[in-house]
Amino acid sequence: MAFKSVTTFLSSAAELDATMPSAIDFARSMDAHLTACLLGVDMTPAGGFYMGASPLLLQETLERAQTDAEALEARARKRLDGSDLRWGTESAVVQFGGLPGLVGLRSRFSDLVLQVAPYGRDALPTQEAVIEAALFEGQSATLVLPETGLGADFGKRVVVAWNQSNEALNAVRRALPLLKQAELVNIVVVNPPVHSPERSDPGGLLTQMLARHGVRAEVSVLAKTLPRVSDVLMRHIEDTDAGLLVMGAYGHSRLREAILGGATRNVLENAQTPVFLAH
Repeated sequence: MAFKSVTTFLSSAAELDATMPSAIDFARSMDAHLTACLLGVDMTPAGGFYMGASPLLLQETLERAQTDAEALEARARKRLDGSDLRWGTESAVVQFGGLPGLVGLRSRFSDLVLQVAPYGRDALPTQEAVIEAALFEGQSATLVLPETGLGADFGKRVVVAWNQSNEALNAVRRALPLLKQAELVNIVVVNPPVHSPERSDPGGLLTQMLARHGVRAEVSVLAKTLPRVSDVLMRHIEDTDAGLLVMGAYGHSRLREAILGGATRNVLENAQTPVFLAH
């Protein structure tokens, strides 16, 4: 499998400016088609118009969203015109509650969704919703970028967060095109369970599988010396100068992670390198 269809969902000019350069570079490096979906999102909460309210109010919010989407599409086309990519743009208007359905439908036919991190200084609620919709409703692999974009060392050295879960294995399989291009893949196991099936050789079976694909991989077994597993991962990424983290997304429920925190949310809040996710 290769990444031949890349999609990005953009709902503001700031998000577009932060995402588009990296999206173009990534699509070019993969010889992929890039689709930019420009969203005009009506943020009126469900039931926000009381009975008897003028339909003109609803019409006004939808027209504003349509205008925003069209302006974003024009901005995106201006950036893409003249590039050496195969690309396309589309604008869409949606109420916030309908965002998962729209993103899920379009992302399910894409090899990869590329977004900027949803917890930055100027992040919008739509950004987190798009990433979760791509992962859950669209079942699409998602590459989440920090504010600095792809970075000069993107994909040369890769850290794989391995905990034997279905989510982690799915992420590895979906990331194979990137892993095969890497100079080195470091499979990181944090505090492997004493009674796990892999207790005698943590990460051994995964390394064997990757080797058969021509991936150069090694295993690092780390102690949980910091309060959170995500902290251990990010420190290891910094220590090894890695340019990409591959991990399974939302092994716990999204509600639990939103309330209590979790590895996925903590990484997306703090990672300084791109993060490749799959559920």
